[in-house]
Amino acid sequence: MPPAQPHSIDIQPVGLRFEQRPGLSLLQSALTQFIQLPNSCRNGTCRTCMCKLKSGTVSYQIEWPGLTKEEKEEGWILPCVAEAQSDLVLEVPLAVDLKG
Repeated sequence: MPPAQPHSIDIQPVGLRFEQRPGLSLLQSALTQFIQLPNSCRNGTCRTCMCKLKSGTVSYQIEWPGLTKEEKEEGWILPCVAEAQSDLVLEVPLAVDLKG
């Protein structure tokens, strides 16, 4: 069985892109590729990283991420404890390209 292709993560409206790294959260994957997303606790409780999932699917590394059922239904995710299960488009206006 061939290895899974990495998932591409597009960050809007800033126009950044990175790849999901296996076993890392979206936040960790972004940081390894010099893209900073808002963050603080990195364990799914403070909600600093909360952003809108515009398309795609994620899974969580923890059982109870700090989101309400309604927030999940509205498309909010916590990148610090989420992993891409497909290509994603995220709305993260405060994302920063650390290379530039």
